Amino acid sequence: MILNPDEIQAIRQEAGHFPHPSAAAIEALNIAQQGHGWISDELLKEIADVLGMSPAELDSVATFYNLIYRRPVGKRVIHYCNSVSCWMLGAEDNRRHLSEKLGIGLGETTGDGEYTLLPIVCLGACDKAPVLMIGDETHFNVDPAKLDAILGDTGAP
Repeated sequence: MILNPDEIQAIRQEAGHFPHPSAAAIEALNIAQQGHGWISDELLKEIADVLGMSPAELDSVATFYNLIYRRPVGKRVIHYCNSVSCWMLGAEDNRRHLSEKLGIGLGETTGDGEYTLLPIVCLGACDKAPVLMIGDETHFNVDPAKLDAILGDTGAP
């Protein structure tokens, strides 16, 4: 068993807020991901069992949301927005800079397991483009110099 008793209890508690336990799927996935970093097939099956739904149903929820990871990721996931506003204002320059600085391409993780670089479609701050997220922290009006300052604060190589 991968889920620990505290995670199972937290998932059941969330499920109790809804008429159907499966309605807590996103919350359950988040609980598990916080503890394990990503949702493996085995972990997905355990969550589905707790919620009383099929693994296929839960997988359809997990793969719909781009902040639920179905493969291993680094400790800090960098999502760079590649929507039109960000793209027009320099998102691609930022992506190239990140790739060079971290030594990884899109979908890759640094050798030390610290960072994963992923695109994301719109972070909802087009008026402050280009935008990116590192973990849960959103950064606005980002350019390569600002990236250096941000990554310097987060301990990037």
